[in-house]
Amino acid sequence: LVICDYIRRRVMIYTPLQEILDATKALSKGDFKVKLKPKNPYGEYDEFDLIKVDLNRMANELSKSEMLKNDFIANVSHEIKTPISIINNYVKLLSNDSLTKEEKDKYLANIKYACSKLSNLISNILKLNKLDNQRLKVDLKKFNLSESIINQIVQFEELIEQKEIELICDIEEDLYIISEESYLEIIWNNLISNAIKFTEPKGTIKISLKKVENKYQIMISDTGIGMDKETGAHIFDKFYQGDTSRSKEGNGLGLALVKRVIDLLGGSISVESEINKGTTFIVIVK
Repeated sequence: LVICDYIRRRVMIYTPLQEILDATKALSKGDFKVKLKPKNPYGEYDEFDLIKVDLNRMANELSKSEMLKNDFIANVSHEIKTPISIINNYVKLLSNDSLTKEEKDKYLANIKYACSKLSNLISNILKLNKLDNQRLKVDLKKFNLSESIINQIVQFEELIEQKEIELICDIEEDLYIISEESYLEIIWNNLISNAIKFTEPKGTIKISLKKVENKYQIMISDTGIGMDKETGAHIFDKFYQGDTSRSKEGNGLGLALVKRVIDLLGGSISVESEINKGTTFIVIVK
């Protein structure tokens, strides 16, 4: 009986327990390739089998997080390195005493642009970090949503005129909302900026705002280059840039930031697009 009890304990308790202990030790050392096999078939799991399944799930999630972290670090390093290299190169060129005033002005303008891009990148990273860790508090106040969007549009007036873009606005007047105005401005700023960036000269941008039941629907459409379904499925991912030819104009964080803000405010965003015909973003806030 003693021998039978020992064998039973060895098979039913000690062996699976040791497997679980070995797995947790591997996870603590950063080995996320852990894969434990349940002893019983699905539907007949005992407590040890359930622990193994949970450990497998945890290892899988940790592996994904580690991969995302490594990708994020690599992307940040690349994005920061580019403007720093530009600044370094033009600073070296400015040390040449034979430069004309026009050349110096041009180099200084390029340095200023690189500094601006670097500043925006760092600012967006910090905002995303705070949003991801839920350290940003939402200060809900009642304000005029119509005026808020119009004020954002006015800030892009010069860029719109430079590209001779036709701007069509259909914004209902005096729509008031209880939300965080500064967060919503992040959304409008990025979406309008993207619409201008990807719309060819003499194209058209349409911006509309209307109240649908107890929610507010904002649509920002353009007649720009559009995107395929694969690009559309990834545009809210950090550092993803579908049109690499225009990657110098952004850092791939704008739409990721937009998505996080909308999620934080309990809204939704969708996109409709077609290559060479344009893109429409539909934002619902409440």
